[in-house]
Amino acid sequence: MAFGEFSMFSWKSKETQEKEQEEYARWAFPFGQKQRDNIEKLLKELFPKDIPAMTLISFLTCKELYESAMKKNGSRGEAIAQIINEQRKHRQLIKKKDIVTYIALVIADADIDELCEYPTAEEILASAQKIVGIS
Repeated sequence: MAFGEFSMFSWKSKETQEKEQEEYARWAFPFGQKQRDNIEKLLKELFPKDIPAMTLISFLTCKELYESAMKKNGSRGEAIAQIINEQRKHRQLIKKKDIVTYIALVIADADIDELCEYPTAEEILASAQKIVGIS
């Protein structure tokens, strides 16, 4: 199920829709509201001129791509390369110039625990620059 999936003629019951939304929220933010708040704060710092809801959607799309690529490839380097190569399929959501920043944030998110202590925005940008050097 994709974030923001919408169907005008949904045949699912309200309960089923709510259950699916809860499952997606648990996947997106397994450590709850604190994790979501920290991600939204970092997104505002990293992309101050962009619409917050759009940056969150872009982040979650990149997170889905990363997890899928990790299952397929097994290594971060190969997963990163796959996401960068597939970026144009998602160019409506993720600008080419921003993809490595989103990837760096997704990797930071994958490495956190229940304390939800993220690197700073500056550290995320430094990680993004390392990704540029690799790709």
